[in-house]
Amino acid sequence: MIIKQQSYARAGLIGNPSDGYFGKTISFIVRNFQAEVVLWQSPQLEILPAARDHSVFNSIQGLKDDVSSFGYYGGVRLLKATIKRFYDYCLENDLSLAQRNFTIQYHSNIPSQVGMAGSSAIITACLRALMSFYDISIPKAIQAGLILAVENNELQIPAGLQDRVIQAYEGVVFMDFDKDLMNIRGYGEYEELDPNLLPPLYIAYSSGLSEGTEIFHNDIRGRFERGETEIIDAMNQWADLAEQSRDLLMNGQGDKIGTLIDANFDLRTKNYQMSKGNTRMVQAARACGASAKFTGSGGAIVGTYEDEKMYQTLVSKLTPLGLQVIKPIITAADAPPAKQNKEQPSPIAPLTQ
Repeated sequence: MIIKQQSYARAGLIGNPSDGYFGKTISFIVRNFQAEVVLWQSPQLEILPAARDHSVFNSIQGLKDDVSSFGYYGGVRLLKATIKRFYDYCLENDLSLAQRNFTIQYHSNIPSQVGMAGSSAIITACLRALMSFYDISIPKAIQAGLILAVENNELQIPAGLQDRVIQAYEGVVFMDFDKDLMNIRGYGEYEELDPNLLPPLYIAYSSGLSEGTEIFHNDIRGRFERGETEIIDAMNQWADLAEQSRDLLMNGQGDKIGTLIDANFDLRTKNYQMSKGNTRMVQAARACGASAKFTGSGGAIVGTYEDEKMYQTLVSKLTPLGLQVIKPIITAADAPPAKQNKEQPSPIAPLTQ
C-alpha cells in the first residue's frame, strides 16, 4: 500500500506577528502550492532524498544558487525529526505502533524562503502520512503543537504556532493564542471561518528576492519579554486588527478589511527594520489601489483588490519587478462550506511560542 499525503502553503492574512506573542491572527491555506509525502511499507526504515537534498552541482555558482534557495540543509532532516517526534508522542501517550518499517520521500513546489511556510508543510504532510500508516488519530490542535515541537525542539528552528495551525486545519482560521490557554493546555482557541466570507485576495511573491525576510535588528523578543510598552502595545494592536477583521467577515463586510491589512503593515514598519525589496513590493501593490502586507516574515505579500481590472493592474505592475501574482485557491473544488468549529482536545504540556 502506498500512502500519499499533502499539505499546502499558507498566508497570514492579518494579526501577524502577534501569533508568537499570545496574540490573534487570521490565516488561510494556499492550495496553489503543496508539499507531498509518499510512504510505503519496506523491510527497513529509509528516508529518500529529494531534489533539494542533492550534493552534486554543475558549478560552484550552482552550489551558491542552491544554498541561496534552500539553505545548507534540505528536507530530509524535517522528515527525520518528524518521525522521531511522532514516535516520542506515541510513547508518551501509550499509543501502540505496529512493528513494521517504511520508506518515505517528499516533494514540494512551495516557493522557498518567501514566507509561505514550506518547511512546516513538509512536516505536516509527513505527520499525516505517519498517522495513516500506523492508524493513529491525533486532534488537529495537538498536531499543530507537534509540528511546532519538531521545529522548535528537535531542529532548534524559531517558529510560532500560526503556520502549523492553519496547515493542520486548512481553509481559513481565526486563532486566539490567549496566554492563559497556552499555559494551561498548550494551544489556543481556533475558529474555522467560511472562505466564502473573504473578499477577493491576491498573493505576490518573488522566489528571487535575495533579502527574503525582514531584518531583525530590533530585538523584538527581548523587548517583549522585558515588558517594553511600545512592543506590548504593538502586539495588542495586531491582535485587535485580527479581531476586527473577523467581526467584519462574520458580518458580511469582508470588503472593509483592506484598510486593516494596510494598518497591519504600517504598524510593522514602526517596529521592525524592513528590507528594501520587501518594502518595494508593498508600495507597488498599494500604488495599484490594492491593500498589502506580508504573508509571513517577508518575501511575499497578500492583500485585497476591488475587481478584475485592479487584479490585472497588479499583474502588469508587479511582474516587471520580478514578482509572481496569483489568486490563492483556498478551498478544494469538492469541499463543502466550512463549519465554524472550536475543537477541544485534551490538554497537553504547555508550548513555548
